[in-house]
Amino acid sequence: MTFASILIQLLNGLASAASLFLVSAGLSLIFGVTRIVNFAHGSLYMLGLYGAYSLIQLFGRTPLGFWSAVALSALLVGLAGIVIEVLILRRIYKAPELFQLLATFAVVLVIKDIALFAWGAEDLVGPRAPGLSMAVEILGRRIPAYDLLLIAIGPVVLLAVWLLLTRTRWGALVRAATQDREMVGALGVDQARLFTSVFFVGSVLAGLGGALQIPREPANLELDLTVIADAFVVTVVGGLGSIGGAFLAAILIGVAKAFCIGIGTVKIFGAEIVFSKLTLVVEFLIMAVVLVVRPFGLLGKPQAAQRAAAEPAPPLQVPSWTFALAWLVALVAIPALADRYVTILLTDIFCFALFAVSLHFIMGPAGMVSFGHAAYFGLGAYAAGLLFKTAGLPMEAALLLAPLCAGAFALVYGWFCVRLSGVYLAMLTLAFAQISWSIVYQWDSVTGGSNGVFGVWPAKWLADKTVYYYLALALCGAGIALLWRVLFSPFGAALRAGRDSPLRAEAIGIDLRAYQWMAFVLVGALAGLAGAVYAFSKGSISPATISIAQSTDGLIMVLLGGIETLTGPIAGAAIFTWLRDEVARRTEFWRAVMGGVILVIVLLFPQGIVGGLKALVARRRAGEVT
Repeated sequence: MTFASILIQLLNGLASAASLFLVSAGLSLIFGVTRIVNFAHGSLYMLGLYGAYSLIQLFGRTPLGFWSAVALSALLVGLAGIVIEVLILRRIYKAPELFQLLATFAVVLVIKDIALFAWGAEDLVGPRAPGLSMAVEILGRRIPAYDLLLIAIGPVVLLAVWLLLTRTRWGALVRAATQDREMVGALGVDQARLFTSVFFVGSVLAGLGGALQIPREPANLELDLTVIADAFVVTVVGGLGSIGGAFLAAILIGVAKAFCIGIGTVKIFGAEIVFSKLTLVVEFLIMAVVLVVRPFGLLGKPQAAQRAAAEPAPPLQVPSWTFALAWLVALVAIPALADRYVTILLTDIFCFALFAVSLHFIMGPAGMVSFGHAAYFGLGAYAAGLLFKTAGLPMEAALLLAPLCAGAFALVYGWFCVRLSGVYLAMLTLAFAQISWSIVYQWDSVTGGSNGVFGVWPAKWLADKTVYYYLALALCGAGIALLWRVLFSPFGAALRAGRDSPLRAEAIGIDLRAYQWMAFVLVGALAGLAGAVYAFSKGSISPATISIAQSTDGLIMVLLGGIETLTGPIAGAAIFTWLRDEVARRTEFWRAVMGGVILVIVLLFPQGIVGGLKALVARRRAGEVT
């Protein structure tokens, strides 16, 4: 590449980094004060784009109309952020952090369908910025003048946020709350008003980042999850709560993406390397490397320990054999009583139940949150399909070997993941999941690329859906039983001890990392089994089985049922799978209905459905005793 080409790619990367910094700065600010991992932040960015498009149509395509639309769109998104914080999040600040995350994801579903209703499903292409539609020539190369403006806006916003945080009383309170929320509350500060104001500022930044992109990319309904993934990466790479770190990380990732596009295909030692394909995964590669080298991000600091001791998790209770046997008898009898649709739906539920229980194993008893558990589910599905289609193995052998393949990936990924904790651990699991997704999505010659793998059908003796139903019940039921048995073994007791008190566990000789690593491999293999059973039940595999959306579905299943119960993930998987299928068949706006139901459940049962029902029964019994 010539110097001119390098300079142009650098400028392109800086222009992309500006908008990425705005949305990431807002996310980092909100997390620093409220400690909420706000999934809805990407939706606010999307609303900024849609709002700018509509307001420009209203105000006209003049310089005044364009910039007024951008500013007003950002402010309206800020007001939307206030509504979300006051009506939803303020009611659950004392709930477990994971349920707050679930609530924000429900908001994502609701906002997506609101946008679908208001603007339709088609992409909306905005106008160019008046007076900035020309290109500027630099060293014989041309770059849009609007991109140069974006490059200037990034540092200006960084300076404005820095002055706001360091030169105002509000900024002092924000910085104090970032370090110690409990002490700020003890000093008499109105935390509710402070949290609302922080949410407003963070939402305005997200809306501004989206509105400024209207000349560069169309407004569409897929932006929410795409942008939130990028924003999470930038926030974590820079360091949670660090605005300067977010700025530095945005530049690093924006420039890296631009150079991957600009380099194209390069021959190294006779092998062709297509750098353009790395654009889908380069930010996750950067995040994985940064977190391995600097576990708290480039400019991040270790999170301060909470003053109040964490309440010990209630002891897990083994489901009674009578209860389990009754359900087993009912499930065995269902094919004779129900129609074909119910049999197929229950087969899906069995697969997702094992998937959810395996995720619950490391989230609850092991205390390790994963945002990328779909990696093992999808890798198990692809392993089964490729062993069957490409290697020519019989279906039975493919089913047996697929969990081993998924477990092998978990063995590698887990070695890095167990060295982190909290949000950093969760984001590293997401990074590995996205790396895996990128491989299967782009390796056309092996995985079929975006088309996936077709013709993955069961053996002839399993061709009948009822027979396959019983196989799925047997395999997934055995996997769930194995995980429950392990939980109450010495291995499971060591995991729970490490979750509740890591220092004490290590003091009595427990090698906590080794136990957590083994837990990663175990749940990876069983999630792979669930994926393999699912693949043969559907007859095909697509990259969606390994996507962020699939990982998020697993989190919803676990949290809906209750993370402090054994049967909660099974109930959550059944309710979520049935509800999604039932609602999607009846309305175009099924996401909003799903989001509303999830919000109601979170507000009424902050411990999950099963956990909430158990707590309700316990309170009634206590009332009867007194």
